[in-house]
Amino acid sequence: MAATVQRRGRKIMMTDGERDAFLGAARTCRVATVAADGTPHISPLWFHWDGAALWLYSLTRSKRWAELRRDPRLAVVVDAGHEYGELHGVELTGRVEFVGEAPRTGEPVAALVAVERAFAAKYFGLDELPHDGRHAWARLVPETVRSWDFRKLTP
Repeated sequence: MAATVQRRGRKIMMTDGERDAFLGAARTCRVATVAADGTPHISPLWFHWDGAALWLYSLTRSKRWAELRRDPRLAVVVDAGHEYGELHGVELTGRVEFVGEAPRTGEPVAALVAVERAFAAKYFGLDELPHDGRHAWARLVPETVRSWDFRKLTP
């Protein structure tokens, strides 16, 4: 991953392994897109992290999808914790690329085989992803990655 190295907060940043484990287990991210008038639009979404890219499975008739089609810049946050000392998370930014047909109908796409298998298992407990003709894939290979784990501050 050619992401920018985090400089501040090195004491609380996650290692690559911690980040990958956290993103692999987390179920929902918050996606920030840019509306036509320049204002941010934030929405929750299920995702798959493959160790190098964040895969987003979005409704193609959503405001989020339309905004990404117009402007592919994206910021994503995945976080957890209730008390201050429990807070941990990852922020990823960059530009999305669209992969496969939109909406997705199941046409063979080599880049999606492992992604769809993992997504189907994680969210539906299935071996294969059912295609509903309403969703499509966007891939974010992050330009910047920032992480924090306040649990590291507690002995």
